[in-house]
Amino acid sequence: MGFPTDLEIAQAAQLAPLGDIAAQLGLHENEVEPYGRHVAKVELSAISRLDAEPGAKYVVVTAITPTPLGEGKTTTAVGLGQAMKHVGKRGVLSLRQPSMGPTFGIKGGAAGGGYSQVVPMELLNLHLTGDFHAVTAAHNMLAAMLDNHLHQGNKLGLSLKNITWRRVLDVNDRSLRNIVIGMGGEDDGVVRQTGFDITAASEVMAILALSTSLEDMRARLGRIVVGYTEDDRAVTADDLEAGGAMAVIMRDALKPNLMQTLENTPVLIHAGPFGNIAHGNSSIIADLIGIRAADYLITEAGFGADMGAERFFNIKCRASGLRPDAAVLVATVRALKAHSGRYRIVAGKPLPPELLEENPDDVREGAANLIQQIENVKVHGVSPVVAINAFPTDHESEHRVIAEIAASLGARVAVCTHFSDGGRGAVDLARAVVEACEEPSDFRFLYSDDASLRSKIETVGTTIYGAGKVEYSAEASRQIEVYEANGFGSLPVCIAKTHLSISTDPKLRGAPKGHTMTVREVRASVGAGFVYPICGDMRTMPGLGASPAANRIDLTDDGRIVGLS
Repeated sequence: MGFPTDLEIAQAAQLAPLGDIAAQLGLHENEVEPYGRHVAKVELSAISRLDAEPGAKYVVVTAITPTPLGEGKTTTAVGLGQAMKHVGKRGVLSLRQPSMGPTFGIKGGAAGGGYSQVVPMELLNLHLTGDFHAVTAAHNMLAAMLDNHLHQGNKLGLSLKNITWRRVLDVNDRSLRNIVIGMGGEDDGVVRQTGFDITAASEVMAILALSTSLEDMRARLGRIVVGYTEDDRAVTADDLEAGGAMAVIMRDALKPNLMQTLENTPVLIHAGPFGNIAHGNSSIIADLIGIRAADYLITEAGFGADMGAERFFNIKCRASGLRPDAAVLVATVRALKAHSGRYRIVAGKPLPPELLEENPDDVREGAANLIQQIENVKVHGVSPVVAINAFPTDHESEHRVIAEIAASLGARVAVCTHFSDGGRGAVDLARAVVEACEEPSDFRFLYSDDASLRSKIETVGTTIYGAGKVEYSAEASRQIEVYEANGFGSLPVCIAKTHLSISTDPKLRGAPKGHTMTVREVRASVGAGFVYPICGDMRTMPGLGASPAANRIDLTDDGRIVGLS
């Protein structure tokens, strides 16, 4: 009999009563609002009540630059959370909610994997408590009020050529990327071109993740810029008198969701911002609860350390005031071999057979990526711990190469088998993280608030991506001038680029140096609180592949879900 599927493992789980999970975090009964038997909302009042409790050590899980298959960050984060019990520590996880678009597309679910999962897996990967739907509704409410304003005479003078607010939907649907609305008669609205993004790419989702309170969320929603006038003055949601209605829709969504792992470790699931054009991290609200509710708060940042971790450090920590104590950098043999440039890994297709053969030289060749990502963590003053996410096809000689290189850079290393062994398989990682967290913290931001937008972009490009220089299109230069004239220059930057390379070119493997980084466009998420320069072609509405996961997902006659991965 083969290894069971993730869904089979999850459906066989022995879940603890939700009250027991809440009790592990010191939550009172009146602070937990059940949604069925195995999920609950946590009241925001818990933040102030727990404030007197000692603070947990704060650990972010990131990775080397991933292959299209991903390298197991969520699985490693869950395994580490479970392992804390095995070393006598109390751990809590703070993770993003998966988007249903990729769940039914090619990626599948994002609840972890094997014996390191968040359960119930089906609930997490589907509707959960409806937070994504609230984001969708609030976002589209603003779009409706914007188009109604145009229809009613456009008193604010919005330029139809400079409207930036689109619509969203939590489905992969390439046909909606570019559309024309207002077709029909005079009463059907103003005709204009627009489009849809996936809900995870909504600025409302980023606001949900970066808000620190209900009051803060309301203010951020009101600051959303929907477009500009002919003379480049920003028009906001509050200018349209839409911020209040959006906040009402989002009120309950601001409460984090409480779940558990297969080994009954508490998990706070909240928000799911896009990892390319947003900061790709779970919510500050969840972290403000978790940081006072355990010994170790473990969170995850999307994609590699050049993306999610850089944004965690410079955007999320800037907004939250929390300071990380250690960073776990997930690495796999297959990804490092791919970074040698000798292999091509394609999502949805079998791995090249030669990739699975013993070849420590290829691992060493691709380790330039690991080296740069370790440096990307260390430049922020955070202690790195390399987690070798072991696969059955790995070879011990290949693990030794990774361990030797990491150790030579002063990083702790642990080989992990948490996918097959659960928390027991991440005990060495947990011990290494505990040690790293005991080191004095020297956390620092990469740039100051008062640096210019160009300076911030160029600091990230040259320091984190290895770029030799940064060039701007004429349009990008104009947009930067407009944003600084509107008072947005103090915001941090969230550079939208490929996740398949440290550089802005997805074809460049390893750790390329001296390349030119071209900024073709710059957009502002003023409510979320960052400016995002765009390098390359960013798809904010994914499409379905030739054989999407949706083809295999179904219900049995007794209502049991099958085919979810």
